[in-house]
Amino acid sequence: MAKKANPPESRQQAAAGKAPASGTPAILPRPDFHFPGEVGRTFLDSDPAQFPKPVQAPKGAPNIVLILIDDCGFGQYGTFGGGIPSPTMDKLAAEGLRYNRFHTTALCSPTRAALITGRNHHSTAFAGITELATGYDGYTCILPRSCGTMGEVLRQNGYMTAWVGKNHNTPTWETSMAGPFDRWANGLGFDYFYGFNAGDMNHWNPILYQNRDLVPASTDPDYHLTTDLADKSIAWVRQAKSVAPDRPYFLYLATGATHAPHHTPEDWIAKFKGQFDGGWDKYREQTHARQLKLGVIPKGTRLTTRSKGLPAWSSLNADQKRLYARMMEVFAGYAAHCDFELGRVVEACKQLPDADNTIFIYIAGDNGASAEGGLEGSLCENMFFNGFSEKWQDNIKAIDELGGPKHFNHFPSAWAHAMNTPFQWTKQVASHFGGTRNPMIISWPARIKDKGALRDQFLHTIDIVPTIYELCGVTAPAVLNGVVQKPIEGKSFADTFDSADAGSPRKTQYFELGCNRGLYHDGWMASSPSFVPWDPNRQEWDPDKAPWELYNIEEDFSQANDLAKKHPDQLRKLQDLWWVEAAKYNVLPLDWRATIRMNAELMGRPSLIAGRSRMTYYPGTIGLPDAASPAMCNKSWTITAEIAVPAGKAEGMIVTHGGLEGGYGLYLRDGRPTFVYNYLSIDRPTFTAKSALPAGKATLVVAFKYDGGGMGKGGTVTMSANGRKIAEGRLERTIPIQFSLGEGLDVGMDIGSPIDFSYKMPFAFTGSIEKVTVELGQLAAAPKAASARAATRRSAK
Repeated sequence: MAKKANPPESRQQAAAGKAPASGTPAILPRPDFHFPGEVGRTFLDSDPAQFPKPVQAPKGAPNIVLILIDDCGFGQYGTFGGGIPSPTMDKLAAEGLRYNRFHTTALCSPTRAALITGRNHHSTAFAGITELATGYDGYTCILPRSCGTMGEVLRQNGYMTAWVGKNHNTPTWETSMAGPFDRWANGLGFDYFYGFNAGDMNHWNPILYQNRDLVPASTDPDYHLTTDLADKSIAWVRQAKSVAPDRPYFLYLATGATHAPHHTPEDWIAKFKGQFDGGWDKYREQTHARQLKLGVIPKGTRLTTRSKGLPAWSSLNADQKRLYARMMEVFAGYAAHCDFELGRVVEACKQLPDADNTIFIYIAGDNGASAEGGLEGSLCENMFFNGFSEKWQDNIKAIDELGGPKHFNHFPSAWAHAMNTPFQWTKQVASHFGGTRNPMIISWPARIKDKGALRDQFLHTIDIVPTIYELCGVTAPAVLNGVVQKPIEGKSFADTFDSADAGSPRKTQYFELGCNRGLYHDGWMASSPSFVPWDPNRQEWDPDKAPWELYNIEEDFSQANDLAKKHPDQLRKLQDLWWVEAAKYNVLPLDWRATIRMNAELMGRPSLIAGRSRMTYYPGTIGLPDAASPAMCNKSWTITAEIAVPAGKAEGMIVTHGGLEGGYGLYLRDGRPTFVYNYLSIDRPTFTAKSALPAGKATLVVAFKYDGGGMGKGGTVTMSANGRKIAEGRLERTIPIQFSLGEGLDVGMDIGSPIDFSYKMPFAFTGSIEKVTVELGQLAAAPKAASARAATRRSAK
């Protein structure tokens, strides 16, 4: 593979914030305008008035369309040898370049922070997803102001900017209608935002924002989120170019697909019927052969062995094979539909003025395919994030409903591994390319002449920003909005557009995610996989005892031949260098805690409800994010609703928290108060009054008395109206970590997915609500000490 000199000095200067002679200002924003002429007593004896000139982008600056698919493997789409057709990627690749050694961070929020800033994910404080934030510098998930985004830099240099789709880079405690909004997409330099502030989203019933405003639910019976995001992207670029045809635009389109839930239109699922009956092992072999034939992997590349712990397809029984093949059909339809909708966006952009001067960057995955469905697949991804695995015997009962609105489904881990062919491992495993190597296609008709070619330079997500800056003639600012900027840590690879022999822009790159570690240096890769991604629970771990592997990736593209025993000195060199890089980029301290970190209360994260035992909500409170909603896990609580019941038919949601993947709902049906507790979609204990409430004012109370004794225990539910008990019973188990992934509290209606399937959304309350009060008892489960060693150190001090 090509290895030559690093980029020229001018490019290094730009990355350091030093403006080349023809560059844009290194300090942004530009100084305020001051009238330069003479001013007399009146305009009659003053120089002629003049206005400041609007900022113009550098001459010839291209439009930019940056597409990022979620949870996508190297061997998933046909453009890189996978079994799922990708005509949009095919077309862009035919007119541009394919990159087969582009790397991400192995997880979504970290990759996205690196992508929009050009800095390593720990440098941007995104060591993990926002829901796992802790209080260390590399782990807060609060994007430092010293890491300005390319949206902000391009906007201040004359670009129109839009972010459509997934935003997973706003701290969870700042995602409510109370703000602050400076770390929402609009505050990060994007003039227009349409999308969601979460890690994943229900594609049939999403909770979306347009800029800062909650978007009403669609009434289209055929609604699907991916189609909606494509529609909004097309509308924005058309409007932007209609109003300001001479200004370049930057569209960042981040789909929710192909992240769980695998929600798929039925006609797209049907296209793949029977195509995966041969199983994941056969798929890997077929994909490997296609990759060799296409040349997207070098000749002689070996297919790695199945990652440890994953079952062979031949070991499954007939029902398992039937279920898992169907789950893959659903996923394939989901992925193919995503590429199709992105094709609509690409074609719309190609019809606009200055289309040839548009750079399309299509990145197929913010990490490898996801193994978070567990070994047996999943109907509710929130089970995984609460520390539980599912059983195929339960899931097969819903085989005909997969992909539809009743489930938050996810395929088994072995299919994720197959999507990452020819590599080992999956999403979350930053030590190996199954977690970090993603296809990238770049098309730019006005510049790229080597159409349809392959590039094999070793690249990383952080290299996108400096490349775009160079191509646009923009200087990375040394000071942005009054804040001195961290140096851009990526390197431009713009010279690869013109030459296959251009050198890789970097010689060293560290990797770390959840203690899965890796280091690339001068063609070698040291890898230490510490935890399997399909197990949501982790034990104590010692970084000094964790095994390491060593690969010469100049000769071993797929990491198939471990050379650790053959070259121990080389491995030791890379291990030591990993610790140097870790100290340099805020990787330390290493933190191996898993799903327990999803619970903000146990972790002590900032919160609008932290320390409050009583919260009152009024009508109109809808779409309150989970992180801003009452923390009701592992404790007693009381809900009190002051309502007015209308004469005649009385029904509708009074208050709900969560949706189909977990939570509760208190509503009237035929006038009868009903309380439903959705235990991670597995069980929905329901408590209903025997008779309807009379018309008039009523105080409705649901009280839960927690048994205690740890996390996720049961308790007693009592429901009363105007002081009279109307229903009671037990919850034998409760949700231990979090109610919901993307849905929080609604008062007076249900705007997300339903808590059960007995009503039609939005199920607005037909009476009136004065207020709903939630009172919380004491937390009955305390977080465990980080480790015995940490406790010993503290006591020693």
